[in-house]
Formats: sequence, structure tokens, C-alpha cells
Amino acid sequence: MSALDPFGTRLRRAMDERGPLCVGIDPHASLLVEWGLNDDVAGLERFSRTVVEAVADRVAVLKPQSAFFERFGSRGIAVLEKSVEQARAAGALVLMDAKRGDIGSTMSAYAETFLHKDSPLFSDALTVSPYLGYGSLSPAVALARESGTGLFVLALTSNPEGGEVQHAVRADGRNVGATMLAHLAAENAGEEPLGSFGAVVGATLGDLSTYDLDINGPLLAPGIGAQGATPADLPRVLGAAVRNMVPHVSRGVLRHGPDAGALRSAADRYAEEIRVAVAAV
Repeated sequence: MSALDPFGTRLRRAMDERGPLCVGIDPHASLLVEWGLNDDVAGLERFSRTVVEAVADRVAVLKPQSAFFERFGSRGIAVLEKSVEQARAAGALVLMDAKRGDIGSTMSAYAETFLHKDSPLFSDALTVSPYLGYGSLSPAVALARESGTGLFVLALTSNPEGGEVQHAVRADGRNVGATMLAHLAAENAGEEPLGSFGAVVGATLGDLSTYDLDINGPLLAPGIGAQGATPADLPRVLGAAVRNMVPHVSRGVLRHGPDAGALRSAADRYAEEIRVAVAAV
């Protein structure tokens, strides 16, 4: 399949073939220590390579957290570049978790960093923050359409602090989180089999039946595992939109390292639990 096919098309196929699980690559200092690695570039490289080699051939999406690589400067970014390349070569889609958000030429530069086909960090999708106004994301939206990549927009996040912004009620009576979902539904209108512009919706949020989650795009659902949500919670939280979810697990898988077989087994267990939960809907 061409790299220029829309992200939503490529994601739907990956989810159908491999299941929807997204595994994070989050090499924070405490996890490196748990793995018996030093908190340095060598430890970072060993950690990332192990995760990619263990699960990139079996999960739909890998999600590197850019900050944990950036903290090592240019050498950390070099490790991130290699991890992205290796993950995509193994068939996983790469969702870069960078949560970029700005205006004008700065937003364009962020988009080009991760979504331009000639960038060393070229990824299949990028997390973005719309809280300078949804319109501020226009350069990223335009480049995503051009390059066949996607965006995941922070809409209803699982962190407690998010509510003071996302639950704020606008003059039209709709809250900010719902407004972001409506923007994404408009971006994805008419796209088949799935739009390329997704929302981040926390799996820990409980009943979201008052929100219209049917945006014809993917829903990245973090919070499974260490944050307390389970695969069985997903249908209750997301309702019928669970068919388009991308459930995200980081520590629940990563804590089983550095043994590659244990990482694979943990990912397979989550994938099966998710399959069973969705099949029951």
C-alpha cells in the first residue's frame, strides 16, 4: 500500500489485521532503572530497540513519547529517528506523541518535523493540542492531508487538570471538548473506511454518553493498565464508537521488560482482552 494512502485507510487495515492495540515507547528514567539500564543514551537505545523488536511486528500502532528522547538532546533524537524507522519497517504505524500546538509558521514547522515525507522523524500520525484554538492546527491538517498522515487532537483527556479547559462551557452551550469532537467530525465527513483525524479520549473517564464520539475517525484511548482502566471498561466509556478506538497501553506492557518474550506475551494478552471486550458489544 502506498505511503500516500490516507492514514485512516492504513490504520483501519492495520487494526483489522492486527487488532487495534497501541503500545507506548516511554523510556522514562524509572523504567530504565527497572530494566537494569543506565539513564543515558545507551540505555535509551537498548530500551527502544527492545520494544520495537518485541512488538512492532504484531501491534497496529507504536507510540513513542518524544519528550523522553528529547531530554538526551541530539543523540536522543537520533535514537528516536532510528526507532521510528525500525517500527515502520516492521509494519507498525507510528504515532508520535509530541502534543505540539502553536500558530502560523511555528505550527507549520512542527508539522513538517513529523509529517513531511522527507523528514527523518516522519511518522504516520502526530498528537496535537488545539488549545490555541482549533484553527491554529490548520497547517498540520493541510500537511496531513497532503502526506497521507493523521492527527490525534486532545479532546477529552484523562488527566484531572484537563477538565478546567475541556469542560468549560462556550457561549453556544457546548463545552470545549465537545467542540473539538465536532471539528474532527467535520474533517472526517465522507471519508471511508475511516477518517484520518482522531481524538484523544481517556479510557478512565467513565460514561461519555453525553458526547457524540462518532467522529468517523479513530479515538486514541489512553489510561489502560497503570492508570486504572481495563479493556472491559472500553465499551462502557466509548459506546458504539469503540469500533474505531485505538486503546493505548504503556507501562502495562513495558514493565515486563527487558525480556522480549515477556513484552510480546503482555502485548498479546492485552490484545486478546480488548478483542473479547469489543466482541461483546
